Amino acid sequence: MAVAAPRIHEAPDDLLAAIDYCYDQGWTDGLPVVPPQVDRVHAMLAADDRPPETVIAKHPATGLELSLHAAAVNAVMAGCLPAYFPVLVAAFEAMDREPFNFHGSTASTGGSAPLLVVSGPLADEIGMNADVNLFGPGNRPNATIGRATRLILRNVFQMLPGISDKSTQGNPGKYSLCIAERARGNPWPLLCQEQGYPAGTSSVTVYAAGGFCNVENHGGNTPEQVLGSVADAMANYGCITLGQSVVILAPEHMQIVAGAGWTRKQTQAFLFSHAKRSVEGMKGVGKFRDREYDTQHGNGAHVLAEKDFMHRGLTPDDILITLGGGDAGGHSCFLPSWSRGRGSILQHVPIRIAKKR
Repeated sequence: MAVAAPRIHEAPDDLLAAIDYCYDQGWTDGLPVVPPQVDRVHAMLAADDRPPETVIAKHPATGLELSLHAAAVNAVMAGCLPAYFPVLVAAFEAMDREPFNFHGSTASTGGSAPLLVVSGPLADEIGMNADVNLFGPGNRPNATIGRATRLILRNVFQMLPGISDKSTQGNPGKYSLCIAERARGNPWPLLCQEQGYPAGTSSVTVYAAGGFCNVENHGGNTPEQVLGSVADAMANYGCITLGQSVVILAPEHMQIVAGAGWTRKQTQAFLFSHAKRSVEGMKGVGKFRDREYDTQHGNGAHVLAEKDFMHRGLTPDDILITLGGGDAGGHSCFLPSWSRGRGSILQHVPIRIAKKR
C-alpha cells in the first residue's frame, strides 16, 4: 500500500500567526499548540529507529492509520520533548490491541479518556510526576504526553467532539490523563515487574477511564477501614459495573495497608469482595440486566461471584492498584472503567527505546 508523503504547510513566519494558523486548520484541542516545524518533527522521529511511515495503530471503524510521522507531528504540537516520544508510541501500540476497543472507548457517550500509567525507570529519567499533584498541572512530561494522545485522537483518527466523539458530558481527562507510578517508598513490586518485563524495562498501561473519584479518609488506621472507603466508592450505584478498576493509593493510605503486611493480591481480594451491591438494589436503580449476568466468561468466573450480589469486575485481578501522590494527605482515588461490561480491557506494553545509531 502506498503511503502518502507528509504534507508541508506554508505558515506565516511569525510565531503567534503560526499558532493562529494551526487554529484555523482545526488542529487544536482548544488550547494553543506548538507549530510543528519540520526540524522539530525530525528530532522527535529520531527517538524511534523505525521508518517514519511505520504504522503503529489503526482505527477499526474508519481504517485511519497512525504512522510514526503523524504521531511525531502531534507530539510536537502538544509540547513533548523527543525523550517522551517512546511513551506515546507505546501507548498507541497498546490501544491498538483489540480488547482495548479503540473505537468504542473514543466515540461513546460515556466520556472515556485514555489513562496512561507509566511504570519503571524511564518515568524518572524523563522527569514524570508520580508525587504531589499527580493528576494535576505543572509537569511537562505528564501534561504533554497526555495531550499528545488527545491531539492524535482528534487530528489523525478524527474523533471530533460532537461529531464522532459523542460523549454526553465529556471528561477533563480528555485534555490529558497521563501519570507515572511512584517508585519511591513503594512497598510493592512495580507494575512493570508484575507484568513480567525484564529488569530495567519500563511499561505503559492504557485504560479507558471514566471520571476521577477522590477517596478521602483521614481517620482510618487499619487496612479494612481505608480500603472499605475505596470499596464503597467503587460500588456506588453511579459507578458499579462489570468493568475493570484503577485505584491509586496515596502514600498515607499505602503505609497503613502495606504496613500491616498486606500484599497487592490481598488488597485486590479485599476490594473485590467488598465492592458489591445486591441484585435487589441493582434492580431498584434499573442497572441489573439479566443478559449480562447469566453467562459464563472465558476465564471461568461467573458474574455473580457471590449469590445475590454483583461485584465490580469479574475477579480481583480486574482491579489495578498502585502507589501515587504526595506524602501528606489521606486522599486516594478510584477511576471507573468506561465500559459498562467487558467492552474495554486495559492493556500494557513495554516501552521501546531506540537503538543508538
